[in-house]
Amino acid sequence: MTVPQRVALGILAGGAARRMGGADKPLLLLGDGRPVLAHLLDRLAPWPGPVLLNANGDPARFNGFGLPVVADPLFEADGGPAGPLAGLLAVLEWTAAAHPDVSWLVSVPGDAPFAPPDLLARLWQARVAEGADMAVATSGGRDHPVVGLWPVALAPALRVAMEHDSLRAARRWAARHRAAVVAWPTDPVDPFMNLNAPDDLARAHALTAPA
Repeated sequence: MTVPQRVALGILAGGAARRMGGADKPLLLLGDGRPVLAHLLDRLAPWPGPVLLNANGDPARFNGFGLPVVADPLFEADGGPAGPLAGLLAVLEWTAAAHPDVSWLVSVPGDAPFAPPDLLARLWQARVAEGADMAVATSGGRDHPVVGLWPVALAPALRVAMEHDSLRAARRWAARHRAAVVAWPTDPVDPFMNLNAPDDLARAHALTAPA
């Protein structure tokens, strides 16, 4: 089963990373001296379409990657981030405006250095097989609602849900639609392992250290 010729990839890195001391998790160096984002991009290359990064603050810190950087379009009343759904909205709206020929987008967190190379293929195959609106990933019995395949055309509906329904949970957004669920194995490593805490970074550092 073939996937569309052009699919966008939106890497979500707009979180505050409080448990990591506010560090830019995609820029953290792993065991081979390369940043997390480089590992993620290598794992998913070649990607058949535009690749962009959602991040708040000064975009210049990501200049070395040559990616468009888009900030969250919505924030909480106190100015804080509105969660990963705001990042998803950012990449969907950017894709709709910059690449009107692209109908689908895959989202993945910017702190997932072991993302599976078959991410797009398996999400697409499951969506088609089930006649679903979208597809989301699971691994090790855990849902990963921000790892998914989304129709770009849903961007306006997502904005309405966030602005008028105060929707913030990606899981609840997916539940409003027919979503295929795709499970990945976790051996030898969970492909959706996030660097949420220093222990996670230490493990990722060990896994990527030269032999």
